[in-house]
Amino acid sequence: MDLEKQAIAGEEQALLELLTRHEEMLYRIAFAYLKNEHDAVEAVQELTYRALKKIHTVKEPAYIATWLVRIIINICLDVKKKQKKFVYNHDMEVASVDQQPFEIVDIIASLPTEQQELIYLKYFHDMKNADIAQLKKIPEGTVKSRLHTTLKRLRVLMEKEEL
Repeated sequence: MDLEKQAIAGEEQALLELLTRHEEMLYRIAFAYLKNEHDAVEAVQELTYRALKKIHTVKEPAYIATWLVRIIINICLDVKKKQKKFVYNHDMEVASVDQQPFEIVDIIASLPTEQQELIYLKYFHDMKNADIAQLKKIPEGTVKSRLHTTLKRLRVLMEKEEL
């Protein structure tokens, strides 16, 4: 807790130590969202910058890890929005379904962003419902019901892919 308090007080070395402790988890979250090593590394770099600028806004030292996760998710969502705006000017070859193996990641990517977040946080990063609720600032019951709805939708999409 002392390290967190020092970081909030503005001690850069303490914040850098915290970032180093959580670096692997933050990178995995970024990579899960962006599916690209280069973009994930850039997202973590942007996180470092934003954390240095805004660390003083953290009110509770115990929630610094949650605060960092929220920042990395926001950065990843921003990057994904920018990528959607990018328009390709050349013809792209589209492979048939027979050529492409069944990929759960592709099916998850077809879900709305909020549902993707729930799946990644719960199943790829092993977060508990209570932690997700705290991160998203919603009741734990809402997390459970949204996960239930998301999993039902995911099952339907998976069944369609198998046909």
